[in-house]
Amino acid sequence: MLYLQAYDLRGDNAVPYQHLDYERLIAWLRAIVATDPRSGYALFSAARVYTENPDAAKCRAMLEFLYEEFASDPERRWPWLAHAALVAKHRLKDLPLALRYARAIDRQVRDSRAPLWAKQMEVFILEDLNELEAAKVVLGGLIDSGRVRDASELAYLRARLQALEKRVLPHR
Repeated sequence: MLYLQAYDLRGDNAVPYQHLDYERLIAWLRAIVATDPRSGYALFSAARVYTENPDAAKCRAMLEFLYEEFASDPERRWPWLAHAALVAKHRLKDLPLALRYARAIDRQVRDSRAPLWAKQMEVFILEDLNELEAAKVVLGGLIDSGRVRDASELAYLRARLQALEKRVLPHR
């Protein structure tokens, strides 16, 4: 992994990250993850270094790599998919893609240590898509699921649900 990361504008190398062959890069990252599936370093690098490419197609390829790798260990790999959702939403302005990643986190991660914002990403993105009824359903389901036990978090979620209901009423 260190060799791979060092492969950017050094002495004899004039190929910066953005010009790397991303198919080959992803193959290297897959091999690194397969060699040590419990290490998060390759996925961290994919999320925080290689998605920063200004080439949208290369960024999307890296996001898809993160999504595919997430599926084999969601409890450990959700932070990188959460970052992928944020990159899709804010950098690529691709809300459907961000929603796909957020839904995967919501559906597959059961770790109670996952923060509230990770569980709520789907709701925020649905709101951005103006899918207010769907956002209400997801938020209501989160409240009713029993997965959120902290009283202040539940109060916050209930307040958000009420705010959503007020926004939906004028549209009917």
